[in-house]
Amino acid sequence: MEEKQLLMIPGPTPCPASVLLAHATPMINHRGPKFVSVLTEVTANLKTVFRTQNDVFILTSSGTGAMETSIVNTLSPGDKVLALSIGNFGNRYAKIARTFGADVEKMDFPLGTAVDVAAVRAKLEADTGKAIKAVLVQFNETSTGVVNPIPAIAAAVHAHGALILVDAVSGLGAIDLDTDGLGLDVVCAGSQKAFMCPPGLAFVSFSARALAAAETAKMPRFYFDAREAKKYLASGQTPWTPAIPQFFGMQQGLRLMLQEGMDKFQARHLRLRNATRAAVKALGLELLVPDDGIASPVITAIRAPEAIGPDAIRKLALNKYGVVFAVGQDALKPTVFRIGHLGYVDDTDVLAALGVLGSVLTELGFPCDPAAGVVAAQQSISQALARV
Repeated sequence: MEEKQLLMIPGPTPCPASVLLAHATPMINHRGPKFVSVLTEVTANLKTVFRTQNDVFILTSSGTGAMETSIVNTLSPGDKVLALSIGNFGNRYAKIARTFGADVEKMDFPLGTAVDVAAVRAKLEADTGKAIKAVLVQFNETSTGVVNPIPAIAAAVHAHGALILVDAVSGLGAIDLDTDGLGLDVVCAGSQKAFMCPPGLAFVSFSARALAAAETAKMPRFYFDAREAKKYLASGQTPWTPAIPQFFGMQQGLRLMLQEGMDKFQARHLRLRNATRAAVKALGLELLVPDDGIASPVITAIRAPEAIGPDAIRKLALNKYGVVFAVGQDALKPTVFRIGHLGYVDDTDVLAALGVLGSVLTELGFPCDPAAGVVAAQQSISQALARV
């Protein structure tokens, strides 16, 4: 059935029917009182998820627009920036900063590992002249399935005095992030991830320090000007015409998240991560990230058997079973495929996807018990639920 797919990628993620139906709400005046009510509710609920009292601005863009917003509103051409990269999206953050004229120094860490906090601390301590104006970092690196130790990184950055800008597009909501408690200056997120909504909206929180930097930043900006966003938000509006249907969807998506409860929402993602990792091991496959302590609750990257390759696995899963696994990115593309367990995904979805993975491996000639993954995942899920 061409229209029926099990979408197991890290975004866009599956959407609840009520979220999709909300997009069919009749159009309203984006300068009228109804939109003021929607924007006010969505912004307030976003602050709950962000765990912040800072300003949160909603952009009609992808998550990359939020990343660009964080750069152009806090920096000037020539400013020294330290970019911490553990994969594709860390590289993207650095590229955005370079595009707008920042002097970017990139610290690369091996794929499948987290940022080495000691190395970052040493780098910042060596900057006695305080030339570094901002540090860029991913919360959850989607390309590898690694969660960075943001509390430790933030502490090192605060000791130096630079701004800390965090790309949390794929992780926010699914993984706890205390924006205010950690003193994060800018945090970026997107609608098509944990929020269980279609692509089209991005969110960015600005601390008082970041807003002060926006007053003096010299990088070019117009559509993504945080000063304009703040001015219009005070009257319940956005500077430019918003994607109104996406706002209705976000209104419902956030209601569902908060109705489930953020603790339970995040526990579900951790449970699905553990089940997926247990299944991968039971099937005899290798995890890109062997360390449970940094493994992402939203995406699991798996090394494909060398004799088969990831493309064969993904194609057979899609064409025969309607299950969509994610492709590896950049240098990992020839060797890795990824299973997303993010947003509107539950135990049944994961068990079905892992059952398909076992069948696909067997059909492609990989020696394994095709049911072993499902059994291991089911045991992991049962144990987790028994502890609740």
